Parts: sequence; structure tokens; C-alpha cells
Amino acid sequence: MRSALSRLAFALVVAAAAAPSSAQPTARVAVTDIKPLLRGAIEHGAAHGVLTGEPAAYVRERFGTRAPIEIDVKSLHPLPQLGCHRLEVTTRQRDVLEGGKREDKKVVYQVSYCRDGRFPKRAVRE
Repeated sequence: MRSALSRLAFALVVAAAAAPSSAQPTARVAVTDIKPLLRGAIEHGAAHGVLTGEPAAYVRERFGTRAPIEIDVKSLHPLPQLGCHRLEVTTRQRDVLEGGKREDKKVVYQVSYCRDGRFPKRAVRE
């Protein structure tokens, strides 16, 4: 039952985030890892979250900031394998202390991921 409620809540947050609105900030779902956001981006084109729990506590302690860790995922394009997409992941955190200096940090990377939670098989070249 909890899993079904979690999926429903996630779907509502993603749908709200996709609705056009210039006055409201992006709605974010709380996650302890990025997998729900990867699946959400495959299903809806984009998903927005904020990292919580132990992973977030570790990162905040490591970089000396209480700022939230925001994660945005967008689908770049579907892959040949059914249900798989190339995704772009962007993470942001404000006021990060690194090398004695505080600044906002942003990391952008790409990953291939499938709706069923696996990574796509690599094509074998002959």
C-alpha cells in the first residue's frame, strides 16, 4: 500500500512540476537516491527532486552546508532498447565549502537508464 501511495504522490509532484507556471518554483519530490527521478524523467520527460536522508546528511556534512541538494533529470532522447532513455542529471547545492571557499556548486552528467530500473545493454561491435 505504501509503495502505491509513494508512486501516486510522485506522479502528482511530477505532474505539478510539468504544469506551466512562471510564478511558482519547481515542485520537488523528496528522494534518498535518484532512481525514482530517472524513472520519472523517462515517463514524463523531466523530474525534480531534493535529496534527503543519510545520503543528504553525508553530503551536507562533507561540504559544510545546510542547503538542500536539488536534483533535476530530463530525458534527452529514447534509446533503441524499449523503455530506455538517455538522461541528463543536474545536481545543485548552495553555499558549498570547498578549498576554504564558499560557492554554489552544480554538477551535470548524462546516464542511460531503463524504465524497469536497469541500465541498457551495450551494443556489441564486431
